[in-house]
Amino acid sequence: MRELTRHTKHYLPLVGIFATGFFGFVYFSYDRLFQGSIIISVAVAYVVWGIVHHALHKDLYLEVVIEYVLVAALCVLAVFSVLFRV
Repeated sequence: MRELTRHTKHYLPLVGIFATGFFGFVYFSYDRLFQGSIIISVAVAYVVWGIVHHALHKDLYLEVVIEYVLVAALCVLAVFSVLFRV
């Protein structure tokens, strides 16, 4: 818990990214294509945030980048499979 409170200024932008993405996704519920664009934008922002966060803490490794990319891709795939089901 101490790590979380010590790095609050790092996690607030991440919360902002997810909150903005959520509200944009809900607000544009009538346009599935735009919702897809929002999901991709949030995923890219998540990966960029992770890279910047770990670079600032000097623990950025290829494995960390791959992990962020895979988590983002899995989330995009999950949302797209529900959003664009036929």
